[in-house]
Amino acid sequence: MGAVPHYVKSHGLGNDYIVIDPANVPFAVTPEAVRLICDRHRGVGSDGILLVSPGGGADFGLRIFNPDGSEAEKSGNGARIFAKFLREHGYTDEDRFTLDTPGGRVTCALEREDGRVARVTVDMGKPRFDALDSIEVDGRRLEVTSVSIGNPHCVVIVPDLTKIDVHALGPKIERHPAFPKRTNVQFAEIVSRSEVRILIWERGAGYTLASGSSSCAVAAACQRKGLTDRDVTVSMPGGQLAITIADDGEIRMRGPVEEICAGDLSPDLLRRLGAR
Repeated sequence: MGAVPHYVKSHGLGNDYIVIDPANVPFAVTPEAVRLICDRHRGVGSDGILLVSPGGGADFGLRIFNPDGSEAEKSGNGARIFAKFLREHGYTDEDRFTLDTPGGRVTCALEREDGRVARVTVDMGKPRFDALDSIEVDGRRLEVTSVSIGNPHCVVIVPDLTKIDVHALGPKIERHPAFPKRTNVQFAEIVSRSEVRILIWERGAGYTLASGSSSCAVAAACQRKGLTDRDVTVSMPGGQLAITIADDGEIRMRGPVEEICAGDLSPDLLRRLGAR
């Protein structure tokens, strides 16, 4: 394996992550370090950090941090970005491998164009629904679907996304007492049986252009309600993901991934990170 820079920054449909291998940086990746690196004015800037970790039985391990320093259980976009990183930077020669995340094991299958990884399909596992079907926000009763894709989601189906103020309503649902560990929030408008449009408020990150696990959660919720088919396109401000729900309930997500930049952190930033 060749030399790896301090960080590699990539995005999946505008949802950007910084990948770091702890073995290659002279500082501890603490919540404080995560917040500083993710800061778009004083750090590198991103929607989170993906950390190389031991596999625990899978081919590789992945830890996922939100920009507020909290740790996420699973990320669909993060898995695609991390899979591309592993292949492009010499960690593996395989185009199919497994990742252990705190939210469960996923399988990644890579597609290449001109010798580079262009798209990744991730087997995200089976959704788990709970009994919660409504919550009260600002004196109004909202019908919701509470579902886990290895991480928690609250799906709110609405007739018109243009009438939703995601910045106002998203954080109120994220921190609602019904979700003691907070939750990711999706507002979904049914376009047809094969397409859903969504807006996303991520736990620990806020408004985001795209989310893989959110897309899976929405597809699962809509299919369960009989509103969409098993193959559905989820459209977000950042772009589209293709989601398939198998007969046994397994969810498969396919989408693009692009590397933005790679480099070393400056001595000034390293000093603030407490570099050894």
